[in-house]
Amino acid sequence: MARAVACNLFDCLATQNSSTAALASTYSADVSLLTTRKWGHGAHPHPVGPWEPASPPEVAAIFAGCQAPWWIAGGYAIQLAVGRTVREHTDIDVQVLRRDQLTVQQALPDWQWHAAAPPGSLRPWRPGERLEAGVHHIWCRPGPGQPWRIQIMLDESSADDWVSRRDPRIRRPITSLGRITTDGIPYLAPEIQLFYNAKAPQPKHETDFSAVLPILTGPQRQWLHNALRLTYGPLHPWCVRLRT
Repeated sequence: MARAVACNLFDCLATQNSSTAALASTYSADVSLLTTRKWGHGAHPHPVGPWEPASPPEVAAIFAGCQAPWWIAGGYAIQLAVGRTVREHTDIDVQVLRRDQLTVQQALPDWQWHAAAPPGSLRPWRPGERLEAGVHHIWCRPGPGQPWRIQIMLDESSADDWVSRRDPRIRRPITSLGRITTDGIPYLAPEIQLFYNAKAPQPKHETDFSAVLPILTGPQRQWLHNALRLTYGPLHPWCVRLRT
């Protein structure tokens, strides 16, 4: 079983202050992020163009030569974990570590890349530019006027560990961050994807949680439960469901 958290979740939980006020503050939505993620997806028009998400096999073909680790993330990660369609997808997320961000430009050399910087807006991502911490989303499309196909999600790392941007106390070895389908498509481990979704769950996140919960192993449930308690407190609604 992978190390769950650098400081040991159980030790941290023992000293955690889980006051109701702190919990309420944690659940306040990040408005700028949610605004960014609503843009142009599916049938919804947007000034910078619509979305036509690539399929997981298309993404795998595009990133086949990538020298850095990457994973299908978001709702598709849950779908790949359960092995069936869970819901409609209006975009597709690919997670890459911030340290490896320039491999995206190498994998998509002829595409247009736009960074959500500042959140709520898009600007061209210049060749060779390293995006600073706080910029997490990159929209990619094959060319001008074409639909957006892939969204890159940047996350943090330290040496050989992934470090959650939700809470830097939550970390685990990069080698344990994902799984691989039988046909070779890497995707984010479902417990990690659920942890991302847990900050301000939307209905689609509740659908994903319900779909994948029955197949989570004991260690996966325990890791997610401990991570949720440490970051959001024991009153997070998913904590109760993970214990049943």
